Amino acid sequence: MIPQAKIIQSPRLLLRTIEDSDIDNIYRGLSHPQIIKHYGVSYDSLEATKEQMTWFADAKQCWWAICSADKKEFMGAGGLNDISTEHKKAEIGLWLLPEFWGKGFMQEAMPLICNYGFETLGLRRIEGFVDSKNANCKRAMAKLDFNFEGTMVDCEIKDGEFASIDIYAKLNI
Repeated sequence: MIPQAKIIQSPRLLLRTIEDSDIDNIYRGLSHPQIIKHYGVSYDSLEATKEQMTWFADAKQCWWAICSADKKEFMGAGGLNDISTEHKKAEIGLWLLPEFWGKGFMQEAMPLICNYGFETLGLRRIEGFVDSKNANCKRAMAKLDFNFEGTMVDCEIKDGEFASIDIYAKLNI
């Protein structure tokens, strides 16, 4: 079982365990057109969002609700997917509600998640798979010292069209 910190804190953010009561906010994010435009998961009902809540609880995932430090505002979710203890790697994922975009919250949350992966889980590699058209996320990955490793061209179909995915990675060496 992957150990998960109940709370990780920074000056402006609180990352806490995702709870069943978060389902409304998870649905709000994963049904929002601006978020799901580049994100690989979306839901069209609260009932369907239960699938995501089950996924968050899976032992190979380690995700948190991203909240304001005063615990008043749910801002998004982030964490590590497909954690491989054998290969000492995981994939990072994060989304924020649009009203929190452009305020530096992603740059504050991602290092917290990476540090947890490297220091607590003993990971060597954290990967980021980014839709090639998602310029904002690609800029954020570069700012956070993730190295661009290449592009998987036309590797997925999204909304009936082929999509390319850029691969980024950060190593703990």
